[in-house]
Amino acid sequence: MAQSLNHAHFDVVVLGGGASGVAAAAAAAKNGRKTLIVESGTMLGGELLSGMSLDGVLNARGEYVVGGISDELFAECREMDGFIGPIHDHRLICYVCVDPEVMKIAVMRVLERHGVTPWLQTFAEDVVVRDGVVSGLVVVNKSGRTLVSADWFIDCSGDGDLAVRAGAPYELSDASGDLQPLSLMFRMSNVDAQSLLRFAQANVDSLAVGESDYIRGSLSDRQLVDKLVEQGEPSVFFKSEGPFLGDAIRRGDLAPTALIMIQPTSKARREVCVNATRVGGNIDGTDTAAVSATVGTLMEQVWKTSVFLKKHLPGFEQAAFAGLAPRVGVRETRRVMGDYLLTKDDVVSGRKFPDSAVAKGAQHVDIHQSGTTQIRIPIANGGSYDIPFGCLLPLGLKNVMVAGRCLSATREGMGTARTMGPCMAMGEATGTAAALCAERGHTEVRQLAVRELQQRLKKNGAVIDGVY
Repeated sequence: MAQSLNHAHFDVVVLGGGASGVAAAAAAAKNGRKTLIVESGTMLGGELLSGMSLDGVLNARGEYVVGGISDELFAECREMDGFIGPIHDHRLICYVCVDPEVMKIAVMRVLERHGVTPWLQTFAEDVVVRDGVVSGLVVVNKSGRTLVSADWFIDCSGDGDLAVRAGAPYELSDASGDLQPLSLMFRMSNVDAQSLLRFAQANVDSLAVGESDYIRGSLSDRQLVDKLVEQGEPSVFFKSEGPFLGDAIRRGDLAPTALIMIQPTSKARREVCVNATRVGGNIDGTDTAAVSATVGTLMEQVWKTSVFLKKHLPGFEQAAFAGLAPRVGVRETRRVMGDYLLTKDDVVSGRKFPDSAVAKGAQHVDIHQSGTTQIRIPIANGGSYDIPFGCLLPLGLKNVMVAGRCLSATREGMGTARTMGPCMAMGEATGTAAALCAERGHTEVRQLAVRELQQRLKKNGAVIDGVY
């Protein structure tokens, strides 16, 4: 039966309510634009709500390389006692830990403060495009089908759904055909941090530390673990090459995985997030049936890991299973090709683009593989790299930008830029760019002077330069 098509108009439409989408929508609205954020799930925040640390917000030197909207989110978390703060893993990076339950509220506070309109449980169905200009996005939800028209569209879907439907070229994987495995984060409460840290000090050969020359310096594993323990936080990474995790995998106590990553989520609940699950097999994250088929396996891995931790890891004897991430974690799908392709050399060397940078990243190149293998390549000298504006401008489209892991990058470039820090930075850059284009009466995003965008971003607290 034919359905009538509803209609709505906004200045800016953001597709996807994860880290990049939240920042994009907040930035566009903060800069004066009537903004809609469209999200297929029941809540906004994406991986911000998973319990996992926010990687790429700081470089390994401890300098914040992302600011602006992320600062607003962290400020809200602090106000609600949900901000744990920066932690150094003495392995590769520094990261920020927050309470994911508090972050749920923080996200909505920031979006409502700036007047963003959210449409949840809403799916993008099609686009209206002509000569590289997208004039509308057809969405569907319980209210029916709606044609949402706008002057500017930002694809923060993670998969490039809008840009690809509009005709932008994209890549999936590389010549290897490999795709990163899927994972599911979970949390455990009532963890005794001091017992865990004492175990870490007594089992140095089981821990992952000192994987970059900058962090390693002249320090031994023992010295690095001592520095890790001095922080006093239950933040420990067990490596598959070490006896604790390696023996457990060989015994069949755990499914094969590269690391067990334990990071704090709540001091009040003595709670940690655990990242230890994976289902490989080169699953395409845009294949709904294939992703859905992994859920049962991932949940069984979660439970098996929780039982193992309670039985074998000091500090977890009285721990309780506290919850699952809201969704399966997908690390890699489409990468939309744009005006510039961010490469492995760009990120690993910490390359700077003073004339075109609109965001930064600092996470190591992080490509998970099946079984116990994982590619981890540090950023030179513990620094950061720049993300040029051209990475966010899809080829062939005039009023569409992308932000998040669907940026224009090689597989290795995406392997670091996919983390939450740079995703928020890219989102803020695109949302601000859309608002500036509207202010200036531009009809194509490439008419916007990058220098003007950089100045506005810096005015609003984003980090464009001034850090290593």
